[in-house]
Amino acid sequence: MSSIHDQEKQAAEKELLQVQLPSLSQSSLELPSPITAQQPKLSTPTAQKYKLSATAIIPIWICLSSAVIIYNNYIYNTLNFKYPVFLVTFHLGFAAIGTRVLQRTTHLLDGVKDVHMSKEMFVRSILPIGLLFSGSLILSNTAYLYLSVSYIQMLKAFTPVAILLISWTFRIQDPNKKLAVIVLMISTGVALASHGELRFNLLGFLTQAAAVAFEASRLVMIQILLHNLKMDPLVSLHYYAPVCAIINLCFLPFTEGLAPFYELKNLGVMVLVSNASVAFFLNVAAVFLVGVGSGLVLTLAGVFKDILLITGSVLIFGSQVTPMQVFGYSIALGGLILFKTSGGK
Repeated sequence: MSSIHDQEKQAAEKELLQVQLPSLSQSSLELPSPITAQQPKLSTPTAQKYKLSATAIIPIWICLSSAVIIYNNYIYNTLNFKYPVFLVTFHLGFAAIGTRVLQRTTHLLDGVKDVHMSKEMFVRSILPIGLLFSGSLILSNTAYLYLSVSYIQMLKAFTPVAILLISWTFRIQDPNKKLAVIVLMISTGVALASHGELRFNLLGFLTQAAAVAFEASRLVMIQILLHNLKMDPLVSLHYYAPVCAIINLCFLPFTEGLAPFYELKNLGVMVLVSNASVAFFLNVAAVFLVGVGSGLVLTLAGVFKDILLITGSVLIFGSQVTPMQVFGYSIALGGLILFKTSGGK
């Protein structure tokens, strides 16, 4: 999708994690921005039809997921195009058109026929989730103006903690000792990673923290409102992209105005289109990712992707990672894997 989270994330990432809430049969597979969509445990009809192996699709997904985040960061901080709201809006508009083209020319969106979207469902479910999604995308992309790719990936590890805290607050799920240990591990790890950050920026930290809160709220709301629907990433994108694009367009005049349009001549149309294309292909890859491996395999793939991103951030953008951050992030990743293998219970 779209931007980092993520595009942002997430994609979408963010990071791959599965959350199971009481009485709900489906899980959330966090994909990197720009689109993070709820996934069923079983393969979608599309994934079953084309039958790609895990060894084929997981490396493709990792490469595309990493490419989206690195490409976006390159646009923001190297090409100096500091307009995340515009970039996210363009990605979503591109995705809205792209999904409809695929719907008419391929079988990748046959799942749309299985979704009976009523006006009531749209207003009560798609629209509020779309608002949270827009907030998550805008905030997560804005954070890249202030923080390094490596540090943001470390902060994203806090997402499962945010999901649990929201679930406990609204009594969707009951706390237990095992989950408390997981929360403590991830929180301690993220705190150590933050303490070790050499270029800490309070505004960037608060922006990313707000993005995590929006994303966690969105995932919980998906579980509550759409748990009876099986929508793969492209079907989700088909419904959410136009809604979020319109929402973002409403914010654009008050946040960035006409400035990004004036800067397009310096950025170049090809850069903009290629950036949106990589994000869109990430969501196509995500369709085939569903069901190709166990939850643990996908979690480990997500962990490897995050480590790859942090390494790439150091090599490409010169980000500095301290030993304390490595130690803290290792603790957080241990909590994340424990959370995944326990099924979020």
